[in-house]
Amino acid sequence: MEPIEVNAGAWYLRALRADERIDDRPALADGGIDDPEYVGKRTAQWDADTHYSWAVCEPTTAELLAEIVLTLGPDQTAELTSWTRPGYDEALATGVAAVRRFAEGGLGLTLTD
Repeated sequence: MEPIEVNAGAWYLRALRADERIDDRPALADGGIDDPEYVGKRTAQWDADTHYSWAVCEPTTAELLAEIVLTLGPDQTAELTSWTRPGYDEALATGVAAVRRFAEGGLGLTLTD
């Protein structure tokens, strides 16, 4: 599946990026993720339909504040996991609620929290 952008009210959810316009790697490092191939791995997981991930972003700067990951399982099930940079719990909670609605309503998945 191609990455899907999600509007979560005050926050914007998009695929992770590391290109000439937006580079999420410094923000990922702030969250404890220092693998230089992390963004590429997440992109490949979208392509393989194994994991879908979203950067929860501040809409005016596109700065990554948190990440939400939907790991697909058997029989239309999925697990929702996430992490946030310090101080952005509200952005994460709003993003998780939006992804939950998308997973259940849009994709027909049953979440196995």
